[in-house]
Amino acid sequence: MASDPLAIEVAGETLLLLPQRALFWPKQQLLAIADIHFGKAASFRAGGIPVPRGTTTENLQALDALIDACQATHVLFLGDFLHARHAHAVATIAALSAWRERRTGLTLTLVRGNHDRHAGDPPASLGIDVVNEPWPIGPLLFAHHPQSHPDGYVLAGHVHPVYRLAARGDSLRLPCFVFGEESGMLPSFGSFTGGHPVAPVPGDRVFVTTDDRVIEVPVTAGSGPGRQRRV
Repeated sequence: MASDPLAIEVAGETLLLLPQRALFWPKQQLLAIADIHFGKAASFRAGGIPVPRGTTTENLQALDALIDACQATHVLFLGDFLHARHAHAVATIAALSAWRERRTGLTLTLVRGNHDRHAGDPPASLGIDVVNEPWPIGPLLFAHHPQSHPDGYVLAGHVHPVYRLAARGDSLRLPCFVFGEESGMLPSFGSFTGGHPVAPVPGDRVFVTTDDRVIEVPVTAGSGPGRQRRV
């Protein structure tokens, strides 16, 4: 198992929050990750912005480590698998194809996000089932955009939430999970995605991630950016 996961109960199901900014549902052997944005660096370079190479490899290595640690049989991407049409660059698709060849027994599902609509679905050769939101499994609904739904508890991405911790004039922004009464948000998994500060609303629980731990932090609802703002 990944280092120091934190177990919570959502809609009667036990879920594990992982320090690596992912969620594992042991009952389903399902690993859920949000906003991996494969090919984002390639898209920036195509636009003339010099950014480092290797983010696709870095993301795949991190994903491999989690799959092995959790013994996951199903990986569910909560939207924004590919960043843009330039993410279909030869090198990016080649890296994804080589990874998929090593993981032929793994079930892969993508819930379409806003970037996926612009980038287009992944190549069929990757063997990814592509579905629209919200996508149900038992009492949980998986989506890209945070939302409420009468049919179950929604788990989503999209916002890339981070929470600001402040003490004695110093502050730190950390990726976080946010769980409300009807829906929850996962932090972005991608290594080149940035983050959006969130302000909790009454009833929210916030869990920040460090390199090796997930920690629930006491929160006070207040003013600030809404936690469902689009990015």
